[in-house]
Amino acid sequence: MRTNAELYEQDLYAWTQEQVALLREGAVHELDLEHLIEEMEDVGHSQQDKLASHLLVLLTHLLKLLLAQAHLPTDYARAARGWRLTCQAQRLQIAKVLRRNPRLRQTVAAELADAYGIARIEAARDLPLDEALVPTSSPWPEHDVLAADVWPSTSSDLP
Repeated sequence: MRTNAELYEQDLYAWTQEQVALLREGAVHELDLEHLIEEMEDVGHSQQDKLASHLLVLLTHLLKLLLAQAHLPTDYARAARGWRLTCQAQRLQIAKVLRRNPRLRQTVAAELADAYGIARIEAARDLPLDEALVPTSSPWPEHDVLAADVWPSTSSDLP
């Protein structure tokens, strides 16, 4: 007979189903607690990673809107609608993640700071602009990034 730990290594799905059955039966003493704890931690981390991913996409597209409006009017005219729609979708996804995981709200500021550093590089990569033109820190406060109706304005957002 295989142990819980062996099943965990060989077939994660089967292991999860076995753990659920054991929990439902109240057979707590038979649970693979070490791996169960690890998996529960991973579930929490995956929600935080989902938030970070949506913030990254949102910030990248907000930067594209800002930079193209200021420096690449032809690209802005061509792509702004798509970038705005992407921002709207990401804002809705972020709101959903935060609604389902209210405690993640306290991580938003740190996640925004981390995501901005990456978004800055991705926006510079995607636009034919010198990286020096991309602000080194986010030009927007947290509430503006998350607000459904706030959009970049070159007059107030660029240094």
